[in-house]
Amino acid sequence: MSKYKAVIGLEMHCELKSNSKVFSSAENSYSEIANSNIRPVDMAFPGTLPVANKKSIRDAIKMAMVLNCEVPEYMYFDRKNYYYPDLPKGYQITQFDSPVGVNGHIEIECNGEFIPIDIHDIHLEEDAASMDHLYDTSVIDYNRAGVPLLELVTEPCIHSAEEAVAFLEHMRSAYKYCDVSEADTKKGQIRCDVNVSIMEEDATEFGTRVEIKNINSFGNVYDAINYEIKRQSELKDAGRYDEVEQETRRFDEESGTTIRMRSKADAIDYKYFVDPNLPKYKITNEWLEEIREEIPKLRNERKQEYMSNYSLSDYDATILVKEKEISDYFEKCIEIGMDPKEACNWVNVNIIAYINKYELEIKDIYLTPEMLKFIVDNIKNGTISSKQAKEVFFKVLDEKKEPSNFISKENAQISDVNELEKIIDEIIGYSSSQVEQYRSGKDRLFDYFVGQVMKNTRGKANPIITKELLHKKLDI
Repeated sequence: MSKYKAVIGLEMHCELKSNSKVFSSAENSYSEIANSNIRPVDMAFPGTLPVANKKSIRDAIKMAMVLNCEVPEYMYFDRKNYYYPDLPKGYQITQFDSPVGVNGHIEIECNGEFIPIDIHDIHLEEDAASMDHLYDTSVIDYNRAGVPLLELVTEPCIHSAEEAVAFLEHMRSAYKYCDVSEADTKKGQIRCDVNVSIMEEDATEFGTRVEIKNINSFGNVYDAINYEIKRQSELKDAGRYDEVEQETRRFDEESGTTIRMRSKADAIDYKYFVDPNLPKYKITNEWLEEIREEIPKLRNERKQEYMSNYSLSDYDATILVKEKEISDYFEKCIEIGMDPKEACNWVNVNIIAYINKYELEIKDIYLTPEMLKFIVDNIKNGTISSKQAKEVFFKVLDEKKEPSNFISKENAQISDVNELEKIIDEIIGYSSSQVEQYRSGKDRLFDYFVGQVMKNTRGKANPIITKELLHKKLDI
């Protein structure tokens, strides 16, 4: 554990969902076929002009509202001028002077505490192409060029790797709950730059900031931050903190270390100016209110409701709200009349285990909330036992048939008292020795009688009624 205070700022990039790219009519979808989703404007061909995607702007405003940011009166875009092979125009269309949101503030939950996070800004821009650097050449895939990208910049207000990952998880959830992004790190839809420095606990000035670029998983963010804190702390302890310079590094997954890429000046002159091909326009109050109405209840709000309204534990509520689709499934179960705790147990224990085992999403499974309620109702009315219910549950999932196909008179639970009494009387009749031992104090033999009833009925006897009748006849 470092004895120094870490100061961390994050730059989170998230690709947005839309039919077309942010300034181009090219399809905005993930494809493993290189250069298949492109148009002339993506390649910066002469004579091509950008046209802003209204949905992407709408989604950007929505996320600015989620972050409690100030939204500008007018929306316009700037050109950020620099050269790199993945940027064919020689500039990136982005926002500089007037981002879609500034001065935001949210709270995230981390290790049972709520941590305040200040947001510097969130802005909408176009993504660059992707490059693969091979042994003796580099290749460019322009599919990603022009994809709508939201860049979220925090203030340097985070102080541990745990807080940083909690923030990223919180935002990934918010993007998915608001349905503006799939937020899939495996597809490169979320990437992160991390700025790390250390300082004495009572110091008033930040230490030298080191930037770690393009980290593609939250696990790597965690490891990169902890490694960088350790590296800087060791240099400071050795009296060599002057060797920590403002630079850009990358995270190497194999070694778990950060590696120097280049020095970084305080401010690179990108020669920003307003893009003349994209006229600015006014964001009306009516449009803002319309967008605000679309924001759903987010993860933390749902979690608190589940705990207060349904008396669910922190653990259970956290699992339910991790993915919006699972939370929606649970809420549908409640809406159609299932007991909240029963619904929670079935979703958290059985459904999530199933979708994790087969690497599915809950929308892919055959079992609907209505089917689940049908199974649970048949437990309550004594038609099937809890054990049989699980068998029906998995048959519905595996065979993709209605649960009624697996619940019949042949496999129904025996709950008729008269029928069970006859079976129990017969068992007691041929078990006189065990009856005598039980009544003389060997209570464990009670399970023997339960087992005999289950054996006789092939497991169909209602266990609750069976135990009640056995106690009635044995405890004399």
